[in-house]
Amino acid sequence: MENKELIQLAIEAQKKAYVPYSKFSVGAAVFTDDERVFTGCNIENASYTPTICAERVAIFKAISEGSKSIKKIAIVAGDEMGYPCGVCRQVMMEFAQEAEIIVAKNTEEFKVYSLKDLLPHGFGPKDLEGYNV
Repeated sequence: MENKELIQLAIEAQKKAYVPYSKFSVGAAVFTDDERVFTGCNIENASYTPTICAERVAIFKAISEGSKSIKKIAIVAGDEMGYPCGVCRQVMMEFAQEAEIIVAKNTEEFKVYSLKDLLPHGFGPKDLEGYNV
């Protein structure tokens, strides 16, 4: 899947965001190893902690539908580059370690990162190998 196509799907997902408090809408689209696409938007809650980010919605949809590995994830957040929060980066460490992470303003203005770029020295599944947890 081309980056611009994935970004466009993230833009469409962003339109569905539920953001009555922050007014900061985010959209995400993931492309999986089995060549499926899942989208997500951020969904806020009045008590704040149940709020969920667009990236996690898209990733969790993919995982819940049987895809286990993310190849690419596109993130859009309006006029600025919308980088993933720390919690989303940690979820990516579990399911998208080798993914291209596309941070975009639109289909023409975007940057592509690896997870190592965004989460150096991340803690993931391999760090628990050999432990009985």
